[in-house]
Amino acid sequence: MDKIVKTWGEFFKSIQDKEYSINLHKFLDKEYERTICYPPRQLLFNAFKLTPLNKVKIVIIGQDPYHEPGQAMGLSFSVPESVKVPPSLVNIYKEIMNEYDTSFPTNNGDLTYLAKQGVLLLNSILSVRAHEPMSHNIKEYELFFQDVMEVLDKQSHPIVFMLWGNSARKFKKLLHNPTHLILESAHPSPLAANHGGWFNNNHFRQANDFLKKNKIKPVDWIR
Repeated sequence: MDKIVKTWGEFFKSIQDKEYSINLHKFLDKEYERTICYPPRQLLFNAFKLTPLNKVKIVIIGQDPYHEPGQAMGLSFSVPESVKVPPSLVNIYKEIMNEYDTSFPTNNGDLTYLAKQGVLLLNSILSVRAHEPMSHNIKEYELFFQDVMEVLDKQSHPIVFMLWGNSARKFKKLLHNPTHLILESAHPSPLAANHGGWFNNNHFRQANDFLKKNKIKPVDWIR
């Protein structure tokens, strides 16, 4: 992808005739027709719809969507307001409150407020079968995600990439643009966070300091 893509519309048009893209569409058509999959098909590209490419300030990479009913909404780590907040998101909220020495209601897991501020909440795999984590871990998604990361890396405006846990950190090799900032830490899930490396990582403040330094409006992490 030599041309610098400036909108997600341009991006999706540029990949529509690629073999992996055609096969991915066929795979998803079959899966959504034959089984229960999440998120609902209309929310599959929710992250791209809510956060235009030229507005992306921060990229937070998740693995695959939540696989229980009503949870997945096309944004990494996010669940609809009426759904119980997952443990990883509880720890994300705790870290934000710790860094900003404040508190806010943590019973709402809908992160749309961040997506609308330029935080691209992106899962590396966009769909999953009900009750079967990583069931859509296929080569086509891997190739799609590589193309997404290449487009983001080539953007001329500064972007912060938050790579939490090994599944996200492996994508560091796709990032080469010195304009951007890469922040790495353990995953916020209780299993990883309780062993150290998540709490006190100061990622949210570091990201905003970087944005301010580059004359970009910081993100209001406090709900």
